[in-house]
Amino acid sequence: MSFADTAPAPARDDGVIAVHGLTKTFGPVRAVDDLTFEVRPGRVTGFLGPNGAGKTTTLRALLGLVRPTAGTATIGGRRYTEIPRPQRVVGAALEAASFHPGRTARDHLRVYAPQVGVDDARCDEVLGLVGLADVAGRRVGGYSLGMRQRLGLATTLLGDPRVLVLDEPANGLDPEGIRWLRDLLRFLAGEGRTVLVSSHVLSEVQQTVDDVVIIARGRLVHASSLAGLAALERTGTRLRSPDPDGLDRVTGRWGAAVRRLAPGAVEVDGVEPAEAGRAAFDAGLELHELASLSVGLEEIFLRLTAPPADEPAGVRS
Repeated sequence: MSFADTAPAPARDDGVIAVHGLTKTFGPVRAVDDLTFEVRPGRVTGFLGPNGAGKTTTLRALLGLVRPTAGTATIGGRRYTEIPRPQRVVGAALEAASFHPGRTARDHLRVYAPQVGVDDARCDEVLGLVGLADVAGRRVGGYSLGMRQRLGLATTLLGDPRVLVLDEPANGLDPEGIRWLRDLLRFLAGEGRTVLVSSHVLSEVQQTVDDVVIIARGRLVHASSLAGLAALERTGTRLRSPDPDGLDRVTGRWGAAVRRLAPGAVEVDGVEPAEAGRAAFDAGLELHELASLSVGLEEIFLRLTAPPADEPAGVRS
């Protein structure tokens, strides 16, 4: 079934996810620390951070599964517990779904359909949407991990929710499955839904998301569009020469972009190695090092989420 074959969803109410000053402590551990961000409808937002950063705790607070120590987490201006028939508003998958191995995929969804308030026809519709229509009559015990991931997503879509909250949905998917998931999430966001996807690996969602919210040690470290994060990318070159004065003369043309590390060693922002090497060659300068300092998105993510140098290992769960 093609995503384009599905009729557009009707106009939706405000589906903004708003987290303000959220704090959650477990004994001496501050799992989430004064966290504030918003997720807008019509966009796929990546909720990123290393394992133990506080992502799942934040999502559990959003879905009313844990009580915040301070602050709020709302959907459309209301706490999850205040939303009438929340399964028709929010589709959530926080952990690997459990399935009765003897049930078929269709029967699994039929168990949940009365709770959500939908009929069997909706079960077949979402099975088609996630690419399981042809195996809907097979017992789930024979499903691969990727097929189980698809069935879990089908369960979250039963109520045709305007907000999707998915924790590590790409786990177990092969490259084809990841591409399928990317297309599906972008299709759902294109209908005006709010889509929040957590991951501890930026590269896993880089081609999927419009916006990023990055946390580390329970705190917000960056929130912007993906393009805004990409703007932090930079190129540069490190040069080292046995002739410090000659090196200063060659690199002096780049002014404030030059950082002197030691006599005869500099880093130059915004200058590619080819350009720096050409300048040194033209000046007859002997170089003992000419290295790229390019910083890509993954490196930026790692730098944003790296623990402070003075933080002992293992202080956070």
